[in-house]
Amino acid sequence: MEKALRVYGGVLRLVRRLPKETRPYYAKYARENFVNYREAEVGDSKALDELFHRAYNHSIWVLNKYSVDQSVANNLKDVCYN
Repeated sequence: MEKALRVYGGVLRLVRRLPKETRPYYAKYARENFVNYREAEVGDSKALDELFHRAYNHSIWVLNKYSVDQSVANNLKDVCYN
């Protein structure tokens, strides 16, 4: 649960780097996705790792879409892949 909260916080910090008019959409999108997967099996570390990797990869895709430097996601990468 703690790692999931760190990933969620990291995603929201990246949302702040997006153009102002897109922030509400992506903040809501992130929240909905984390809420949808709150029932994920805590003991299934493989499934959780897959969800964290998808969160990171999708974040990178969105950053690229808006031409935001990927290096701002290094902290999120550290959380998701460790």
